[in-house]
Amino acid sequence: MALVLKVVAGVILLLVVAIGLTVTIVPRFLDRIYYEGPASDHFDGARFFNPDGDADTVRPPGGGGRGGFFYRQLTGSDGRPAWPARVAVARSRPATRVDGERMVATWIGHATVLVQTQGLNILTDPVWSDRAGPLGLGPRRVAAPAVAFDDLPPIDLVLVSHNHYDHLDKATLRRLWRRDRPTIVTSLGNDSVIAQTGARATALDWARSVEVRPGVTVAVTRNHHWGSRWFSDRNRALWSSFVVTLPSGGNLFFAGDTGFGDGRWPAEAAALGPIRLALIPIGAFRFVPGQMSSGSHIGPAEAALVHQRLGAARALPIHWGTFRLSYEGYDTPPRMLAAAMRCTGGTGFAPAPLGEPQEIAPYAAVPTSPQMERAAILSCMDTPAVRALR
Repeated sequence: MALVLKVVAGVILLLVVAIGLTVTIVPRFLDRIYYEGPASDHFDGARFFNPDGDADTVRPPGGGGRGGFFYRQLTGSDGRPAWPARVAVARSRPATRVDGERMVATWIGHATVLVQTQGLNILTDPVWSDRAGPLGLGPRRVAAPAVAFDDLPPIDLVLVSHNHYDHLDKATLRRLWRRDRPTIVTSLGNDSVIAQTGARATALDWARSVEVRPGVTVAVTRNHHWGSRWFSDRNRALWSSFVVTLPSGGNLFFAGDTGFGDGRWPAEAAALGPIRLALIPIGAFRFVPGQMSSGSHIGPAEAALVHQRLGAARALPIHWGTFRLSYEGYDTPPRMLAAAMRCTGGTGFAPAPLGEPQEIAPYAAVPTSPQMERAAILSCMDTPAVRALR
C-alpha cells in the first residue's frame, strides 16, 4: 500500500511539474517575439497594428464568437456551396529567362505568381505544399501548382507578404533557398520565421526599400491585414504589399493579402511610379450569405476599386480557386469581378488561367474614370445576377 501511495504521489508530482512547465514554456513558444524595435504609428513596441483601425480584422469575419467560427470552418456546417475536390490544371514550363523590357507573368496558384522581366525571375508568396496550415493540417489545395517545382527557372527574388500559412510556406522556402539562394524580401519580423528554414531574408518596414540589382528596387508598402502562426502570437510580425520598381516599362505591384481598410494605401504604392502589372486578391471574402468583403480580405468589388486607385495598366486576380478559406463558391470571385469592372468602367483586370504565361505590355497611360467609393460600387453591383452568386 505504501508503495502504491508513493507511485501515485510520484505521478502527481510529475503531473504538477509538467503542468507548471507547460504553463511556463508553451505560451512563450506560441507567443514568439519575431521583432523588437522602436514604437511607430503601426507598432506599439510589442505588436503591429493597422493605423487605419483594427476592429475589422480582430472580430471573426462572419460575426459571433471565435469558437463558433472555427467550428464552422472545420465542419463546413453552414450551408456553404460545394467546391470541387480537385480541378484540372494544365501545367506549364516557363522560359529560363525573359530579358529586357518584356514581361511574362504566370499564375501558379493562390498568391503565387512567377513574374519574369529584365532577366529577373520573381516569385510571390511561394506555396507548393498541399495544405496551408500547421502540422500538416489546414485547407488542402484543390488546384495543383501550375508549374511543378522542378520546372521552375532559377528564382532570383522572392516576396513574402506576411506569415500566414497560405503565404509563408516554410517547406517551399527551404527548397528554394537550398536550390537557388534567392534574395528574399519581406516585412518586419517575418525574417525570424523564414530563418527557421535556414534561409535569410531582408525584412523592411513600410515605406522602406532595398535595391536588389542596379535599376531594380523593392519597396515595402502598406496594406490592411494581420499576422499570426499560432493563436497567441498575433501581430508580432508585420504584413505588407510591395512595389518592384523596374528600369523601364512600368512597375510591378503585389498586394499580398489585404482588406480594404481606409482605401488610401493603393495610392501610396502608385506614387512610386506607374504600375504595369498589379497582382490583386479577389477571394476568401464571404463568411455569411451575401457578404461582399471581410476586414482582412477584399472581395471583387473592393479589388476593382484597388485596381482603379492604383491606375494599373494590367492586373491579375489572385488568392482564389486554390485553397478553400471562406464560403463563396469556387468560381464566384471571377464572376463577381466581371460585374465590378463593369461598374468602374475599367479594363485590363480579368482572370488568367492557371499556368498560362501572360504577356504583359509595357505601361501605357490608362483612361481615367471618376474614382468610385465603396458604397457606390456595392450599389452598382446590387443586381439579381450578382445576388444569385453564392
